[in-house]
Formats: sequence, structure tokens, C-alpha cells
Amino acid sequence: MTNVNETLKDNDKIKIDFQDEILTLIRSKSTPKVVKDKLAEYHASDIADAIENCNFKERELIYRLLDLQTLADVFEYLENASELLEEIDIKRASRILELVETDVAVDILKKADPKMKKVWLSLMDREHIKAITEFYSYDEEEIGSKMSTNFVTLYSYYTIKEAMNSLIKQAKNHDNISNLFVMDENDIYYGTISLNELIIARENDDLLDVISTSYPYVYVDEKIDDCIEKLKDYSEKSIPVLSDDNRILGVITAEDLVEVVDDEMGEDYAKLGGLSAEEDLKEPILASVRKRLPWLVLLLGLGLIVSSVVGLFETVVAQLTLIVCFQSLILDMSGNVGTQSLAVTIRVLMDEQLTRKNQFRLITKEMKVGLLNGLFLGTLSFVGIGLYIALFKHQTFFVAFLISGCIGVALLLAMVISSMVGTCIPLIFKKLGVDPAVASGPLITTVNDLVAVVTYYGLTWILLINIVHIVC
Repeated sequence: MTNVNETLKDNDKIKIDFQDEILTLIRSKSTPKVVKDKLAEYHASDIADAIENCNFKERELIYRLLDLQTLADVFEYLENASELLEEIDIKRASRILELVETDVAVDILKKADPKMKKVWLSLMDREHIKAITEFYSYDEEEIGSKMSTNFVTLYSYYTIKEAMNSLIKQAKNHDNISNLFVMDENDIYYGTISLNELIIARENDDLLDVISTSYPYVYVDEKIDDCIEKLKDYSEKSIPVLSDDNRILGVITAEDLVEVVDDEMGEDYAKLGGLSAEEDLKEPILASVRKRLPWLVLLLGLGLIVSSVVGLFETVVAQLTLIVCFQSLILDMSGNVGTQSLAVTIRVLMDEQLTRKNQFRLITKEMKVGLLNGLFLGTLSFVGIGLYIALFKHQTFFVAFLISGCIGVALLLAMVISSMVGTCIPLIFKKLGVDPAVASGPLITTVNDLVAVVTYYGLTWILLINIVHIVC
């Protein structure tokens, strides 16, 4: 693990050094020819990182020095691409939108000023406008919104020589050539050929012999959540995306897949935090407030219920004030256990479709884990809290260990019930067709607070006050 961390740190250092080198180069007094030639030695991602740290004059110089294709490559890595594109001449900007991947162009246009978007589109050719319009039609939750049009197609009736010639021609416009997608005479997806297989094939070989017809594929309107695990199961660099009539519309590349997984994880992480969507540093304050406020209002209502339940046990607190000291211990452990079960359940739901039998097994397993953890922590609490009450609160050992015993049992029960709640709520949400991640950490914690309060004060009232009749 140490070696991995050191490697990541070294990579970050190299990336920072590249940025510094590019910034130094841009700010030098070298001639445009020298700067342009040296810029060509850097990756588009490094140039993009440097651009985000440049002032307007420095960015303007970069725009002038780089050719359109290189600029397009750079804009695919820029987080604020729509804003920076407005700094470029409108004709060059529209050309850049034609050269970037279609899904990137759509993302830029969605975030762009409506007036600028209209101007850029008016200068683009019909073919690119048609492709962009098609991407706009896909819902953000559909896999079609993440696909790329950077792929090479062949026909199943080609000879090996014809296939190679077609590949060479298409490679000028498409650099994603590790996998070549084959169509039949009706343009229906037939199968896939790896570049390696095509290269080593002999001229007299039959193209059909090197086509894999068991290659994975997805449909354009499939939900990302439904097919993300299917995509992750394969180590292919690109997977075809098909229309309803089985024609190839695009591909999901390994890079797209990483982005999709990252987006899904970020979205689920945001929901686990009680947010409706991800936030970033540049997001307006009011937008962040709108995302957080609905959950906070709901949690406020649940918090009031918890407080009112505590109020029902006023007589218990009045007769045995000492137990209030340990309320937070029960609540915290209950919330922690529920959140752990929630995380495990969401992870399992992301990986596989659970049958009723497996759902029951998951609930049972989590409750057993809660039980064993509760036994261990309850025993520790029984001993530790008992000694604390006897030595520092000046109670007899009999009274001290009766109280700590009640706390230990309450802790055990709260952890078992919280494990069940943390598992059942996301399963119920899934059954209702709601994203299980919506069963967020704050929601589970608040529900488990209610469970813990009822368990703790209920046991105290039954065992210590009504049965043993302790008052202190």
C-alpha cells in the first residue's frame, strides 16, 4: 500500500511539474514558433490543467498557437470548457465543437450561454448538428448520453484486404481502433474484430472466421444503473451501443466507463450525505441551499419526533437522572451500525439483483453482525460503565452494575435493530423503484436515533424503575 501511495504522489508531482513547465513556457519571451513546437510535446490534459491557471492574455496566446485539432483535444479535458470557449473566435469555436467527441460537445452546449450556443450551432455543418441533436434526445440516466461516436465499422462481406483498406481510411478520423465493429449487408450489428486479429489474418482468410459474435453490447436506452455492472465485468476497451433495431449508434469506451462509474459513485456519495446531487466549489450558494434544504426539512421533522419521544420518558429521567449521561453513547453506536449496514446493502444492490431469499440472507447476516458486535461492545460497556458509576458517581457496585447492565443490553438491542433498519430501508426503497442511496446516512441515523431512544429509555423504565425500583 505504501508503494502505491508513493507512486500516486510521484504522478501528482510530475503532473504539477508539467503544469509549471507549460506556464513558464507561455510566460517566456520565446517566439511563437518555439512556444508552439514545445507545446506539442505535452499531453492535452496537461495543457488543459495549465490553461485553467492562466490569465486571459496567456490563454489567448495558447488559442492562437494551437491548431484546431489540438485545441479540441484540450477542450475535452477542461472542466469549464463552455466558459473558455466563449473567449475564442466564434468560427473557431464552432469548429472545435465539431472536432470534439459528440458527447463532449453536448456537455459544453448544455452549460453554455443560450445566445452563444445558438451562434455556434448556426455555423456548424448539418451532420454534426444532427449528431448533437440525437445526443440531446437521450436522458442523462440512459447509457446513450455517455457513448462516443469515435469507432470504426466494417462489413461482414469484406475480404481481409478490403477490411484493412477501410480501416486505414477511417483511422484518419477515428483513433479508437483497438476493436472494429462489423455490420451485415443491412447495417445490423454482426460482431467485433480485434485489431490484432485483423493484422495477423492472411489475405486469403475469410473475414467471418475472425469475427467474434459473442461480444458484449448494450442498448442506447438502457439505464446506466442497470448496465454498469455488465460493462465492468468485461475488460474490453470499447463496447458497442445499439439502437432498438440493432444498428450501431456509438460505443462506450474504457474512458467513458471510468467516468460513468465515477459519476455514479459521486452521485451515490452525495445522496448518502443527504444531498439531491453532487456539489462543487464553483456552485452558487443558493443552488447548494436548494439541494440541501429539502433533506434538512425532512430530518428536522424526524428530529422533532425523536425529541417528542424523549419527552414521553420525562418521568424516567426525573427518577434516574444518571442515565442521561449515557444517552449519546447509545444513539451514536446505533447510528454508526445503521450506516454501516446501509453502505453494505447499497454496495450489494449495485453489484447484483437480489432474490427474496438473498435479501432475507442479507438482513439476517447484518443482524447477526450487529448481534455479535453488540455482545462485545455491550460487555465492554457493562464492565467499563459499571466501574465508572461505582468509582466516580459513588454508587454501590450492585446499583452501578445494574445500571451498566441495562445500558449494555440496550446497546445490544439498539445495534441489532439498527442493523436491520439500515438493511431493510434501502431494500424497501429498491422495491418501490427509488434509488437506495436516497436512504441517506442522515435519514438512517435519525431513524436509528428514534430506535435507540425507545430501546434505551424503555428498558430503563421496565428494568430499573418498575422491576428493581432504583432511584438516583
